[in-house]
Amino acid sequence: MIHNKEIKALLQKFALNQCSAEEMDRLIVYFQKAEYPIDLPELESLITKLEPLESMDKESADKIFQDILTISSQQEKAIGNSHSKRKSILRYTAVVATVIGLAAIFYFYHFQSILHNSQTNSVVQESPGYNFQESEVVTLKLQNGEIEVIAEDGTSEVLDNKGNIVGQQKGNQLSYNGSTLSKELTYNTLNVPFGKKFELVLSDGSKVHLNAGTSLRYPIQFIPGQDRQVFLKGEAFFDVAKDRNNPFIINSGDLNIRVLGTKFNVSAYEEDELTEVVLVEGSVGLYNKSEEFHRDSFLLTPGNKGSFDKQRNLIDSQEVITGLYTSWMTGELVFRNMTFENILKKMERNYNVTITNNNLDINQEKFNASFKNAPIEKVMEYFRSIYNLDFTINGKEITIH
Repeated sequence: MIHNKEIKALLQKFALNQCSAEEMDRLIVYFQKAEYPIDLPELESLITKLEPLESMDKESADKIFQDILTISSQQEKAIGNSHSKRKSILRYTAVVATVIGLAAIFYFYHFQSILHNSQTNSVVQESPGYNFQESEVVTLKLQNGEIEVIAEDGTSEVLDNKGNIVGQQKGNQLSYNGSTLSKELTYNTLNVPFGKKFELVLSDGSKVHLNAGTSLRYPIQFIPGQDRQVFLKGEAFFDVAKDRNNPFIINSGDLNIRVLGTKFNVSAYEEDELTEVVLVEGSVGLYNKSEEFHRDSFLLTPGNKGSFDKQRNLIDSQEVITGLYTSWMTGELVFRNMTFENILKKMERNYNVTITNNNLDINQEKFNASFKNAPIEKVMEYFRSIYNLDFTINGKEITIH
């Protein structure tokens, strides 16, 4: 049986265009069978969640919206002499119809984008081939496989399998309270798509900043006496809470990173040739996941970057300016002695775009540049000015000629 609370939550997701195909079916079936009105969320609260229609001027949007309201009003007047209960049901139906009408307008003017979102949400729940990096929303995967869409302008609670509140989300931060005791590890996975960033506070108080295109799997509650292990794909900055009795271990592909309490950045995108660890303070040990950590493991000191070559299975280090590797947290895009090929990868992640480079001659050219909260048009114009690049931008598709 579907409950009122779930219906209200589904309507909120509907207004945000985040309903999966299954959830849409549940909404339709519910209103087909409903025999009494429910406490629906205020219509205005749903409308304000709809994204602005960039391809429609305000006058046109207002006119269409007024037309929908007029039709809904006429429906209510037509049943004015009906039984009060039936009248109330139809009045709520008219409200739902208004919301659906608004969503239909949005769908019409942003068909390609909404089709992509709808397919993405369906894939999240049904397909093992789903790629969270190409999604439009931050998602949280629970231990039971359920996927929750995180509304970055809202709040929510994370429950364990017993219904206990173990975490709270507010805006772009998710915090776990560590108040429950468990003898078994229960994992959540936070997925941040391209073009977005997110913050996480683990149950031990450790803080993690997740960059675009990053996935982190972690226990909702660490167990005393056991290593604090998390699993990273992508890039994140860790501020690990000190606990000498329970080491903190990051599994990033073939490289493990062991710490007790420190601050450092890890870049471990699967498609990159190197996994890089930049230490800001404290100390960390780097070692292959097939090995055990021991005294002879590679130790990194503050102000240095450890690089793990995935192909050669080798680790080396060099002194660096750590701020260049952590500035992404404040919206800065930094290229230092970076090949154009790798710059394009970084831009695709940061802006959630696809870049096709037909000028392969400059792929291995190296550049130095910094941009603070700059739109992608400004970045591309920079390369046009210094290298006379010819490019076109068509939505999220960029072509370099």
